[in-house]
Amino acid sequence: MIASARTRVFALHILIGAILSVILLHPITKAVYWFEFHDSIQLRGYKDLWSFLLDRFEDSFRLEMITMSLVFALIGGCIGAVFAFYHLSLMRSLQKVQQLEKELAEDLPTLIKSNENERLEFKSSMRWDFKQQRANKELQAVIAKSIAGFMNHQGGNLLIGVNDDGQVIGLEKDYQTFRHKNRDGFELCLMDTIKIWLGGDVCSLVHCVFHEIEGKDVCRIFIESSETPVYFNSGNVSKYYLRTGNATRELDAKESFAHISKVHFS
Repeated sequence: MIASARTRVFALHILIGAILSVILLHPITKAVYWFEFHDSIQLRGYKDLWSFLLDRFEDSFRLEMITMSLVFALIGGCIGAVFAFYHLSLMRSLQKVQQLEKELAEDLPTLIKSNENERLEFKSSMRWDFKQQRANKELQAVIAKSIAGFMNHQGGNLLIGVNDDGQVIGLEKDYQTFRHKNRDGFELCLMDTIKIWLGGDVCSLVHCVFHEIEGKDVCRIFIESSETPVYFNSGNVSKYYLRTGNATRELDAKESFAHISKVHFS
């Protein structure tokens, strides 16, 4: 949900809270006051509770009572803001569940046959360099860039163990480069890769599922879109990557500012 939509939700909840507070909360406090002090001299002139509340409600719109009405509106607005925050959190959780359910419903072999697109990318490995036939940790940076690109767009699937032609390669070569030569070792390395280059705060946006196809392991990574910009940290330089079409590309400063402004602050 973009910033402008969140702002509208907060504004609507605050407005509703303020109105309801003046219309309901204010009379309720007056009713409590009535039951507590209706036998006093000051309240003997009222026949019943309703006549007292009606008189107090009319008084609340007088100039001398505007301060009290504003106080109740402020209280109601604060309550509305709390409900808005809860509402947005609930909606984000619901959208996350729906997205994951939709992704899981897709059959992996069918997904592979659909070829790479803006929500799907193939990688042969995470650490094993097939060209040089050795472990190459620089390939982990490539994985991190791809993940950042998905996070800065609409999320998507990254399949590791599948080459660009859609051929299943498997993860066995990768496994041999880890201390724990199995799926757990692979996932641990993946999360460490994300922490190093993207930051530990975005690890919760990544979900791993392992599949066995043709007797070979494939890691299917579900990547959620991020509500805040995700940067690839290379030394003291932060770079911004974006998934566009079937490729991940680095944006220059002008392009990055334009995209961030459009997605996160419009």
